[in-house]
Amino acid sequence: MTIVLAWLRLDLRRRWRSLAVLALLVAIASGTVMTALAGARRGASALTRLQDRTLAATAAVYANTPGFDWGAIRALPEVEALTTFVVTYSNALEGLPDGAISFPPADDAAMRTIERPVVFAGRVFDPARVDEAVVTPKFARNYHKGVGDTVVLRMPTPQQVTNGDATDRWRLAGPRLTLHIVGVVRSPWQARDAPNSDGILLPSPGLTARYRANLVGGGAGAEYVNAIVRLHGGESAVAAFRQHVAKVTGRSDIEVVNLPDQQREAQRASTFEARCLLAFGGAALVAALFLIGPAIVRYTAASGTELQTMRALGLTPRQAVGAAAASVIGAGLAGAAIGSVGAIAASRWFPLGTAALLESSPGVSVDWTVLGPGFVGVTLLVSGAATASGWLARGATRPTATSRRSGIARAAARAGLPVPVVIGTRFALESGRGRAAVPVRPALIGAVAGVLGILAAFTFARGVSDAASKPERFGQTFQLVGYVGLSSEDFGPADWLSAELAKSPDVSALDDARLAVATASGGNTSVSLYSYRPVGTGVPVVITSGRMPMSADEVVLAPRSASALHVRRDDTVRLTGNTGAPVALVVSGIGFVPEGPHNTYADGGWVTAAGYNRLFTGFDYHEVLVTLRPGLDPTAVGPALAKDVTTALPEAQGFAFDVPIEPTQVAEIRQVRTLPIVLGLFLGLLAVGAVGHALATAVRRRRQDLAVLRALGMTRRQCRWVVITQATVLAVVGLIVGVPLGLALGRTVWRVVADYAPLQYAAPLALWTLVLIAPAALLLSNLLAAWPGHRAARLRIANVLRSE
Repeated sequence: MTIVLAWLRLDLRRRWRSLAVLALLVAIASGTVMTALAGARRGASALTRLQDRTLAATAAVYANTPGFDWGAIRALPEVEALTTFVVTYSNALEGLPDGAISFPPADDAAMRTIERPVVFAGRVFDPARVDEAVVTPKFARNYHKGVGDTVVLRMPTPQQVTNGDATDRWRLAGPRLTLHIVGVVRSPWQARDAPNSDGILLPSPGLTARYRANLVGGGAGAEYVNAIVRLHGGESAVAAFRQHVAKVTGRSDIEVVNLPDQQREAQRASTFEARCLLAFGGAALVAALFLIGPAIVRYTAASGTELQTMRALGLTPRQAVGAAAASVIGAGLAGAAIGSVGAIAASRWFPLGTAALLESSPGVSVDWTVLGPGFVGVTLLVSGAATASGWLARGATRPTATSRRSGIARAAARAGLPVPVVIGTRFALESGRGRAAVPVRPALIGAVAGVLGILAAFTFARGVSDAASKPERFGQTFQLVGYVGLSSEDFGPADWLSAELAKSPDVSALDDARLAVATASGGNTSVSLYSYRPVGTGVPVVITSGRMPMSADEVVLAPRSASALHVRRDDTVRLTGNTGAPVALVVSGIGFVPEGPHNTYADGGWVTAAGYNRLFTGFDYHEVLVTLRPGLDPTAVGPALAKDVTTALPEAQGFAFDVPIEPTQVAEIRQVRTLPIVLGLFLGLLAVGAVGHALATAVRRRRQDLAVLRALGMTRRQCRWVVITQATVLAVVGLIVGVPLGLALGRTVWRVVADYAPLQYAAPLALWTLVLIAPAALLLSNLLAAWPGHRAARLRIANVLRSE
């Protein structure tokens, strides 16, 4: 032990700079890996931890009926807590866009007995105060309004609400209130930031208590008051609760949404992001093995060579190995410690993407489940590599097996190619033996991984760009939506209005759709069904499997509804509408539906007009879906179309078009775009390091071969060409193997994401990346060869041959 410590002190004095660099490399690699693993764990568990810290709602109940009595629902045996909210779009915050204010709570149970939020700053509002509100973190960040700030709320008059004249925020003639922001909060449903929103403000229930007439209105034009509930037994009680709701109300069309099931979509997005981080961590680990491993081997081997002379003075083999490895092990310990601290510091930026919108404890996090084993694992890897290198260094003078010859290099020689080309090919593909051995395999693997990673990442990114710019990938094949009826009452002559719209030269397709909610057999799933009733040319529907319904006994189900009902194409499903009689329908296909008030594009279904009439009398919503001619701007054409219709049909005064809201999944997919690109660039960095290390090592370890060739007449320029050929061969191998694998991997990952979203899959092609990757790889490899080639050309032949 004394000799080991003595050697360690000596080594630290002489080579502390090299050891510091080695420790820094270990710190960067270990910190990157542990940060990625801890971030992945944190992101994957974000939703569960948020639900555990809050009294999360179990179901949302959409009665969609003015004056609905919630007393009977509150008294059901499954209900642990219930709170109501006003479904109104008639309020506006001055200076802020539409959608910045959430539905106002209608009773004091909100955020107390249900959806009790995590508070990041300040406190929850006082339910008795009219002028208090809380905001979500995205609201505070995007609008720069937090605790202590105020916003001005504009409200309609009761008459405007009752007459349906409160849609124009600039014409609101009711009270103008100053709301004080008292807290920044988050909960799974009521105060959740969506990926496609800029955050929301949630007013106190005191606002509804004081200004109920301004929010709800009265008569047939009154706004809805719906509810969320927390159930005894959680999600398992949803089916029984849905049946009891239908029994006590006598209505089977009341939609009961299973919120945990709905939130699993966010969990799927978080899980995918976590897997991307795991892949990033795996790539960092591979980089460490290929880049830091050889450095450890070289350092230990150099120490072992110096210790050989001390063997004659009585140094035992065990002492020699310990002394050679001691400095490296110390550097590994220091690097692992610094890496752990770095991972803790970097945790403040995690989790990423969708999971960040669900995180209940943002900021610095210490995950000992990752950091503890990570520290031990890094130390053991470095110690094992150093010890193994020390033992191998003992036998450095022993004969070693002859390396395998490359068939490609032999073919180049037989073909009579120039000597520099043949030698360079051998340097690239033959590892050599003994002290002349070169890390050929790491260089080849690194080159392949770099090309593969970059092409796969940009292929995936191309798929993201395509989906984000084409709403039809999510089934949104229409550009305008106009509501012509509500709660079984049309606002005007709806059939005439649709016929008039279909005559417009700007309209290429139109569907007069009615929407109502059916319940599946057993009462465990609600399905929003749209009638497919084309006026002229029908709006195209994205069908992923099968076909559209053609008769009254067929239905197309959206992917998530089909999954929830455990049915596939050609299966039979029994649905019950408000007619009361279950109807057996054959699933003719799986496809996407319009985003509705209570469904996403992946929840619901299509039926024919006759099939709709078998299930329902009346409707919840009556809307017109319009597909415009290509190239037209919906924001400009919509008002013009509405004006033409109201001019031709004065009875339709007040009719207007809305542009469909971008599906949440578009924003979620945009958020996962960065990680694969970062991963691809990281693998590209791995390729640069591996190839650069191989080129430099080849010149150093095979300097005798180069010196002999120089003595036989090879010029300095030809020596440079040896290294250039070596670099070019490595790049070509990387391109030949990496391009097809990268293209296939990028498309495979994108298909996985398409299934997760879900969305219509279209094979992406990153054309510019595919065109430029070959010249870029060849240029970069030759740039890496510049310095080693210069060193090869400047070798002192006599000194090299004399030393050997």
